[in-house]
Amino acid sequence: MALTLVIGNKNYSSWSMRPWMALKGTGIAFDEVVIPLYTGEADKQRILDVTRSGKVPALIDGDITVWDSLAIIEYAAERFPDAKLWPQDVAMRAHARAISAEMHSSFMPLRNECGMNIHRPIRAKPLSDDAQANIARIQQIWTECRALYGGQGPYLFGAFSGADAMYAPVIHRFRTYAIDVTPPARAYMDTMLANPAFQEWTSGALAETWVIERFETD
Repeated sequence: MALTLVIGNKNYSSWSMRPWMALKGTGIAFDEVVIPLYTGEADKQRILDVTRSGKVPALIDGDITVWDSLAIIEYAAERFPDAKLWPQDVAMRAHARAISAEMHSSFMPLRNECGMNIHRPIRAKPLSDDAQANIARIQQIWTECRALYGGQGPYLFGAFSGADAMYAPVIHRFRTYAIDVTPPARAYMDTMLANPAFQEWTSGALAETWVIERFETD
């Protein structure tokens, strides 16, 4: 039985993008169901029918439903060990999980000030010191990973992993808001921008016609 990944709008839903990228980027087959966000009670109920959290994404695997982006990635890593969603080396795997958890729990100023909106014209906007600090920390993470593991491949831990999936929406944020980045960060962004799964998500987002006005404020 194929997995089913329930997601929100590709243009806006950064949390949906993360497990989608993890599955697609490692070749795990799944069916995709898009439920547009903030369109009324009917679609809200559709999400509640999938998971009582009332949020997307959610992964359905037979009788098992897993919600939350990082939990879905962890479940997929256990369910499909050959996909190698996490590095095989224990120290690298610990590092990958740590930076993924940091992405999951941190960087709220950047999230709030630079929401993912792939349709938005590329242009800079004034950002708070806290958001700038978030940007600096993310670049530090990327640079350290590339310095440590760059000899093994172009991604954060050499091969594509769950960590790259967790940071994928940040690539769109940095690009959309014309964030000035260091050369090592730019090289990593270019790697992700060329990733076929990343490009497929982006194409899907650009094809959407839904507009959520609350996310179109700048």
